[in-house]
Amino acid sequence: MAQELATLVQQTADRLAEQHVGVVVAAVAEDVVEIRGAGSTGANHRRVPGPGTLFEIGSVTKAFTALALARLASAGAVGLDEPLAGLLPAGTAVPSRDGRPISLQHLATHTSGLPRLPKGMLLQALLHPSKPDPYAGCTADVLLSGLAGTRLGATPGKRFRYSNLGAGLLGLALARRAGTEYETLITREICAPLGMTDTVVTVDGTRSERSAQGHARRGRPAAPWHLADLAGAGGLHSTATDLVAFVRAQLDGGPAELAEAIRLSRAVEHPTSSFAWVHLGWMAHRLHPRQGAHLQIWHNGGTGGFSSFVGFDPEKRLAVIALGNTRRPVDRPAFDLLRTLQAERAAEPN
Repeated sequence: MAQELATLVQQTADRLAEQHVGVVVAAVAEDVVEIRGAGSTGANHRRVPGPGTLFEIGSVTKAFTALALARLASAGAVGLDEPLAGLLPAGTAVPSRDGRPISLQHLATHTSGLPRLPKGMLLQALLHPSKPDPYAGCTADVLLSGLAGTRLGATPGKRFRYSNLGAGLLGLALARRAGTEYETLITREICAPLGMTDTVVTVDGTRSERSAQGHARRGRPAAPWHLADLAGAGGLHSTATDLVAFVRAQLDGGPAELAEAIRLSRAVEHPTSSFAWVHLGWMAHRLHPRQGAHLQIWHNGGTGGFSSFVGFDPEKRLAVIALGNTRRPVDRPAFDLLRTLQAERAAEPN
């Protein structure tokens, strides 16, 4: 199995490298892990990216933010149904609809009714489509003052509506309740228990030397993104090694201090269609019976110069991670690899 897995992972990395400057692909099959890189980091030395290369992981960050919510909820520090307003500074105007306030669970499942972007950002995106660091001005003051003039598109809890604003507010609110910054919260509640040492908001020191250069779709170097106080929506950097540790906890249940939070994060479900739903921080669906009816739980991400994917099947204990240092999505080859591994696992004799 290990040799075949290594071949499939390398083939996927090579396939992605044809359209990306550089990629790292990892796969987990029970206790076997394969991590392969292809292409170039794009930095001065143009190294092949590897297990310790740092990438912006974009919206995969949301899975960390939601797990932090589950961790604090399982410890009794917050409640899933607790209104967002209770975690923000006194006097903050938080929108509601039909008399129903936005809860923390609504933010983690994209059912808050909040728009995708903070107030004013859509107009800025239209006026300045090539702005190199579009979220850098999303400070707490800007985000919270913008809430007063924000209208909800649906009653909280009723409809799935993907929202970077909602996820960013969740990260901000949880950090305030914990009395710390978002990065410290994630390190303390998730990374430290899992031994993850390279999942950070701020890249400095020796990590800078191991960071890939981001690129736009046509291969031009792209400026890094800084999400300020919207970091909970997509501000993390990570490596394939760290993300393997993160996803193995999803497959195995995690260490004792995280096990209840992982269980809670997947116990919450909100349907988005007849075959798909959202957990706390994760998208999920079952493939059509003709494709084996396999379960796939996943999240992808993208920034101005990077793309990412993390997907897993807890029933068959399989996972796939793909990281690219180009804006072009890595989703399709990553999903293909996951589906191939699922089909092969299903074909194995009992």
